[in-house]
Amino acid sequence: MEAAVRGRVLGLDFGLRRVGAAISDPGRTIASPLEVYERTSETADRRHYRRLVEEHEVERIVVGLPVHTSGREGDLASRARAWGGWLATVTGRPVDFHDERYTSVEAEDLMIRSGLKRRRRKSIRDMLAAQIMLQDYLDRGCSTGTSAAMPLADSEGIQP
Repeated sequence: MEAAVRGRVLGLDFGLRRVGAAISDPGRTIASPLEVYERTSETADRRHYRRLVEEHEVERIVVGLPVHTSGREGDLASRARAWGGWLATVTGRPVDFHDERYTSVEAEDLMIRSGLKRRRRKSIRDMLAAQIMLQDYLDRGCSTGTSAAMPLADSEGIQP
């Protein structure tokens, strides 16, 4: 009999300026919105994600992979993979990637149906998109494999 997986998963909705975050419960069944982080500098970002991993006892990180509707990966997906590799290095945690197509649209629709004003929706959209992506990842059974992240050194011209 397989032992139950324990340890939180941090779900991140990658963005060039903002990163939405969601966190799982220790049993990896429920994703909850956590924050929207405004990226500033590599040093500040490193400090922030190390603190998040420690504070929330994160065992694994999943980064949303922005792929085209056809399933092809473009420039933004390459940047997300490079950033995930950087994140694995600075946190020491395995990083998985999960298709995040339509999560921002789904988050926006949910907020509109809830009656939230446009200004408020903008401030939490990335966090809800991260929650939707992470919940899908959890519902599909989570990966228990190693990171498929591309090393940062192989990502010429892409800043973490």
